[in-house]
Amino acid sequence: MALLEVEGLSVRFETDDGIVQAVDDLAFTLDEREVLGIVGESGCGKSVSLMSLMGLLPTSAKIDGSARFDGIELLKASKRQLRRIRGREVAFVFQEPMTSLNPSLRVGRQIAEVLEQHLSMSHRAADRRAVELLDLVRIPAPNRRAREYPHQLSGGMRQRVMIAMALACDPKVLVADEPTTALDVTIQAGILDLMRDIRERLGTAIVLITHNLGVVADLADRVLVMYAGRKVEEAPVEELFARPQHPYTLGLLGAIPRPGGHNGRLREIPGRVPSLAGPWTACAFADRCPRADEKTHSEVPPLRTVGHDHIVACFHPGSN
Repeated sequence: MALLEVEGLSVRFETDDGIVQAVDDLAFTLDEREVLGIVGESGCGKSVSLMSLMGLLPTSAKIDGSARFDGIELLKASKRQLRRIRGREVAFVFQEPMTSLNPSLRVGRQIAEVLEQHLSMSHRAADRRAVELLDLVRIPAPNRRAREYPHQLSGGMRQRVMIAMALACDPKVLVADEPTTALDVTIQAGILDLMRDIRERLGTAIVLITHNLGVVADLADRVLVMYAGRKVEEAPVEELFARPQHPYTLGLLGAIPRPGGHNGRLREIPGRVPSLAGPWTACAFADRCPRADEKTHSEVPPLRTVGHDHIVACFHPGSN
């Protein structure tokens, strides 16, 4: 059953240089207990798309489309409704904990304040529950750590505190925005293992926003690939890795480091991400695509089905 259904989502910003189309006609669903990976380069619209649903963008953002969460139309919801949903029903774990945590407040108290605000817990009950949540996310000696400040914790522990804070109200959806960036491989593996455990034990659906296909392969059930604000491919994770169809997806897969692969050199996608100003009249990937032809440079490819639950926006799809 779909918890979240997004249709025709468009997000644009009015700037001094004109209109920036950050997200263009995006559609996806998120089922109960599902992990959806949203993948793409920085600036492709991954984070903006999810933040737009929760009213987290500045007033300069113009948002169109439909986004139904548990029967509620988010894009028409009042600020009061969105405040109730944020944190309690849909919780975010952002990329850099040190910019999200209050450096002058003990971490246990920061978690407790979420419980007091959303669940009306007493001060003492919230403090006790904060320690339990730190234990849930596998922070050792949670009683002691609850009394420490963010700067006293390692990067991996700070990220676990953020996850504990996000889980405080037992949300139905956890949005993890680059949750393993800047963490070493061992700590990264621990965070991914924790998120897998959260889904299995608590039944939480997860949206995993990342540029790292290795992270997606390890955790996601389904993958949505974005480029220049648009969805270019979507498929179950095994299908996407076995039979990628869009040249951009192939480029991302080719850039994954492999021991002894490519003679020690990483492959790169030539060119650069195009400007997001103005509406598209051709394939956004055309100037970087080895398959591009006259049609690619003159028309926008529509999404089409190429296999079971596998869709792609490309005039010349294929795994080679």
